[in-house]
Amino acid sequence: MIGADGKQVGIVPIKQALDEALKAGLDLVEIAPQAKPPVCKIMDFGKYAYEKSKKEKLSKKKQHTVVVKEIRMRPKTEAHDLEYKVKHARNFLMNKNKVKFTVHFRGRELAHKEFGEQLLQKIIEMLDDIAKVESGIKFEGRNMTMVMTLK
Repeated sequence: MIGADGKQVGIVPIKQALDEALKAGLDLVEIAPQAKPPVCKIMDFGKYAYEKSKKEKLSKKKQHTVVVKEIRMRPKTEAHDLEYKVKHARNFLMNKNKVKFTVHFRGRELAHKEFGEQLLQKIIEMLDDIAKVESGIKFEGRNMTMVMTLK
């Protein structure tokens, strides 16, 4: 047990610890339940809960959630349009997001899957300086996809 003044009291029975907390007008808070024996401290529970929630909020604030941005195109996408889409992908990657490139095939375009593959290979070359391929080129239904992330 740790006393109200922050000094270690030692191992005491629960009844005695509760009595001391009652005398001090504070609560008996279990700080480390996994320890043998469990560590308790005499303190104001409201203040403890408030500070714990503040620490959690601060740690959540520092985290960056990774968002997957999708860029869709067709196998016949022209060079200028491709450059424009790659410029957007570069911005997404710089903001620490993942980018999923999707090439959508319609009708007879499915007979020429190599056009979609060439398009994705060109994108890999264009973004090679800042990005790496996280999941390779996959063909799912009428779509060919690839995911890239920042190096």
